[in-house]
Amino acid sequence: MPDPPSSASSPGFELPLRLFLGFRILIDELHAELARRGHPDLRPMHGFVMQAIGSRGTTAVELGRRLGVSKQAAGKTVDTLERLGYVERAHDPDDARRKIVRLTGRGVDSLVLSARIFDDLRAGWARTLGEDRLRALEADLRAVTPLDVFRLDVPGWFGGY
Repeated sequence: MPDPPSSASSPGFELPLRLFLGFRILIDELHAELARRGHPDLRPMHGFVMQAIGSRGTTAVELGRRLGVSKQAAGKTVDTLERLGYVERAHDPDDARRKIVRLTGRGVDSLVLSARIFDDLRAGWARTLGEDRLRALEADLRAVTPLDVFRLDVPGWFGGY
């Protein structure tokens, strides 16, 4: 494998574009595999939403806050995920006036499957780059990014749905 270009030959704007392109490739490959394994209707945003719902469920207001979007925007995606069978709405056992959104078995299955597929995708990158180089890349990215890898406000950061 040829040596990567030196930083002197790479313009500064290339770094975020390459990082985003790597992200995009992984996400596109994930969704192609999810579709092959019975989840053809899932979109990248759905993963952020289901992660934000979490194992205990949440309200639409809290979901919007976690995602950095309005309650209405979060509700629209919940409507879609509910129609597809990935989430359900139920009364909050602690407050009957509130509704909570919970993952269904299908929703949990899609997240478990996604984790396995990401492991497979990482293994593919390790075969291409070599395990040592991939571990070094991961370590370097940890050194320049916050510890919390589950930052779910990307939808709001990108400007909504």
